[in-house]
Amino acid sequence: MLKVITGFFIAIILVAVVALTSAQALMFNITPSPYGVEETAARIQANIQKPNMKANGWSLSGLRDPGKAVAAAGGNVMPVLLIEACSTKYSGPLLKADDTRIFSILMPCTITVFKNDDGKTYIGTMNAGLMGKLFGVSDIMDKVAADQKVFLSFDPDEAAPPLIKVQPGGGGGGGAAGGGC
Repeated sequence: MLKVITGFFIAIILVAVVALTSAQALMFNITPSPYGVEETAARIQANIQKPNMKANGWSLSGLRDPGKAVAAAGGNVMPVLLIEACSTKYSGPLLKADDTRIFSILMPCTITVFKNDDGKTYIGTMNAGLMGKLFGVSDIMDKVAADQKVFLSFDPDEAAPPLIKVQPGGGGGGGAAGGGC
């Protein structure tokens, strides 16, 4: 009996270790980009503003550079840009119900573009599909995940668009006064 109980607890510990070590890989998607940080961010912004994405309610609500705050405090970090976008088509239903309003913590949808020490640029997104399944809102979050794939689809034949320096708090259909998404 002692062997069974010991084996049970060892199995629980192993499952917990595997879950903790793979949680990051499950919750977030990291995609390499063939472009630099600013060009990647600009291409994502341009994709968010395409007519098919606007039809899904998407608009830009901010662009942040968290490295600026670190630099102002005397630090130095690799380049990081946070692109904020929101879809009122998807956020609206979540914000209406008491049991899903907590998901406002994930709004606006943030995509990070960053450079690592290897000199390569990467794109980080939340695994929206998994989040939807975990929290019972997969009907909406599966659509967000599909749209995220479109945001990250780059046409190398298209010229690089300019980076849009939209200030956080605007966009999202609500405008700056409406607080964005």
